[in-house]
Amino acid sequence: MSEPETPAAEGARHDAVIHRVVAELAHPQLMPHACWREGFPVPMPALDALAEAMGLLRALLFPGYFGPSDVRAGNLSFHAGIMLDRAYALLSEQIKRGLCFECGELSRSVGGACAERAQHLAAAFLERRPAVRQLLMSDAQAAYEGDPAARSPGEVIFCYPSLKAMTNHRVAHELHRLGVGLIPRIISESAHSETGIDIHPGAEIGERFFMDHGTGIVIGETCVIGRNVRLYQGVTLGAKSFPLDENGRPIKGIARHPIVEDDVIIYSGATVLGRVTIGRGSVIGGNVWLTRGVPPRSRLLQGIPRENGFENGGGI
Repeated sequence: MSEPETPAAEGARHDAVIHRVVAELAHPQLMPHACWREGFPVPMPALDALAEAMGLLRALLFPGYFGPSDVRAGNLSFHAGIMLDRAYALLSEQIKRGLCFECGELSRSVGGACAERAQHLAAAFLERRPAVRQLLMSDAQAAYEGDPAARSPGEVIFCYPSLKAMTNHRVAHELHRLGVGLIPRIISESAHSETGIDIHPGAEIGERFFMDHGTGIVIGETCVIGRNVRLYQGVTLGAKSFPLDENGRPIKGIARHPIVEDDVIIYSGATVLGRVTIGRGSVIGGNVWLTRGVPPRSRLLQGIPRENGFENGGGI
């Protein structure tokens, strides 16, 4: 039976293991290229800074609900000015980092072209804040009207994961439209992790949009959703298939997700795939699997197929 190690010997063995693992982790030749950003003068976007920026934007969009709780008419302008100035500083810096990450040019520095463009983009986004608020208020009103459990639009603003996810999406989508790199995706994925609702920042969503319960909803990059649309939990608006290039890689930037026209309701667990159109005023039942478009005012239960399309009529 061997003698137990002394504390000194055990400590030395522990130190040797740590030194060996650190040497392996830090060796450039042993590190995958995607994990290593050697020589970049601008750091990666900071998740905590973006979380702070979203908190400030949420407070600017819904003062009194988020941010300072003592906001009133007499001091709102003071609070708004402070928050807006801080949000601009955070967004400018993080947008710059996202631009530098995507352009990959080592020559970009704090005073370079990425920084100048980031300041312009941050200002352009903040000028869109009133329009973003108007869209979000329409979303809150749609949720209040569409959910008998909601006692007021204010309850929706303060409590509902649908509106939390849509706040992030409305912000991320505006940044995406402006050409901001990386940051919109981080903002969207933050809401995804918190709410279970996955919306790509490229998706175009009209006013009065409501996701009842919301958990498990997926909305793809090139989706186009009209006004007054309601989705229930577990709905997927995804891609059916996509062409590959000569190297077998997916071709980027093509329209591959559904178009959902105005006044459509899609119930829980339904899956709609491909660049198909769900016609205005249609109702798609729960757990339907749909890969073909349906005309306006369709009523589709369980995806009953016909040779020339789907069964229309009937109630849900």
